[in-house]
Amino acid sequence: MFSKYQLPACFDELISPEHQVRFPSVSEPLSALGYEQLLARQRITEERLRDLGITFAVYGHADGAEKVWPFDILPRVISQDEWTGIDKGLRQRIYALNLFIDDVYNDRKIIRDRIIPEEMLQTAATFRKECVGHRPPHGVWTHITGTDLIRHKDGKYYVLEDNLRCPSGVSYVLENREVMKRVLPELFLGNTVAPVEEYPEALLESLIATAPPGVDNPVVVVLTPGIYNSAYFEHCFLAQQMGVELVQGPDLVVQGDFVYMKTTRGLEKVDVIYRRIDDTFLDPLTFNPDSMIGVPGLMDVHRKGNVTLANAPGTGVADDKAIYAYVPEIIKYYLNEDPILSNVPTYICADPEQRSHVLANITEMVVKPTNEAGGYGIVLGPRASKQELEDCKAAILDDPRNYIAQPFLQLSTVPTLCPDGIEPRHVDLRPFILLDGTGADNIYVLPGGLTRVALVKNSMIVNSSQGGGSKDTWVLG
Repeated sequence: MFSKYQLPACFDELISPEHQVRFPSVSEPLSALGYEQLLARQRITEERLRDLGITFAVYGHADGAEKVWPFDILPRVISQDEWTGIDKGLRQRIYALNLFIDDVYNDRKIIRDRIIPEEMLQTAATFRKECVGHRPPHGVWTHITGTDLIRHKDGKYYVLEDNLRCPSGVSYVLENREVMKRVLPELFLGNTVAPVEEYPEALLESLIATAPPGVDNPVVVVLTPGIYNSAYFEHCFLAQQMGVELVQGPDLVVQGDFVYMKTTRGLEKVDVIYRRIDDTFLDPLTFNPDSMIGVPGLMDVHRKGNVTLANAPGTGVADDKAIYAYVPEIIKYYLNEDPILSNVPTYICADPEQRSHVLANITEMVVKPTNEAGGYGIVLGPRASKQELEDCKAAILDDPRNYIAQPFLQLSTVPTLCPDGIEPRHVDLRPFILLDGTGADNIYVLPGGLTRVALVKNSMIVNSSQGGGSKDTWVLG
């Protein structure tokens, strides 16, 4: 079935340049089923996802906001040896970033030692002056992280960006695996695939471990903005899987120095809030006064150490794509280690010399706003029109701090089920990491993570909001 597979110019995850299959234990059962049977299984999968209500939302889409989660049944496979290196690199990176965030809001050693320019931090849109001088329970800021990785044509994995505010997508990892077990059970025979089902338990344990000191039986809740949020399915799913309450802002109230949840039995004290609300809407008394989805007074309780917010407000400073460029130096500064996972080379447009290089070579660059998400605002230089490039240059000159640029890297491809056969489609990978504050060695990394696939031919945009889908990610022993 893969004999007519057209290899792209980039790295393919399943087929080598010599057209040898990298994982025969996966490709052979697929070939035995044949293309038509796989198409039938794909249709069954889509029906099951619709019946289960596994959806996501796209704001302002002409066909409606709620979409069935797009999923391709051909898995993306990573060897155990490769995953071991990724796992180590993620642990190192997240531990260093947590130390960095704690430092920039407190001792500011990295600024005094001129590793990062102070102006770069002060002008970050996600830097929260309200968090200066604060240290959350157990010193944990980045409880849950989703780090985006890509694989270049050299076969190496690179970190594309870090998501430390409210990273989403893990519910689809778990649901993808459950669907795969039902739709392609024969594919699991003879293969040892690292399990992902333990994530909700690991998440709950991590949240409990970061509860305020002295609390014996912490009460954990998931705080959602409500049904119109694009990740509302995930909020419900994780709350249900952890066995905790899903609440909205009006369900919580601050009295004295504590947060309480309204129940039919009266008020119940809440100790840990897994919040899926952005900083600016979290507390109208501290941030946006017009917020109707936050909890008035919540930040005061948090600053007094009486409630854990996961992730802690202020973590977004490390999400800034200009700060991302300094992560190798951050790792070296706090851990005295070389980074295990490399960054994509990055040019900071706020720097005059680097900006000049970007403007002179913009046809070869990918230009990104420093604080956008979901693939919005990205300009792919080699594929942009002349007018788009001119508009991009003008935007950079108007607000250079708001842009970074990176060389155009070819994302790796994975065989994908398409209407005309099995074709290569570009993918990235978002592993999920949990930090509970008990040390660098006690970090949980979900094996594999969310593989996002650009379902449109030749597209490099993998975000679901931009026409992308997902695959089950196998770490194969």
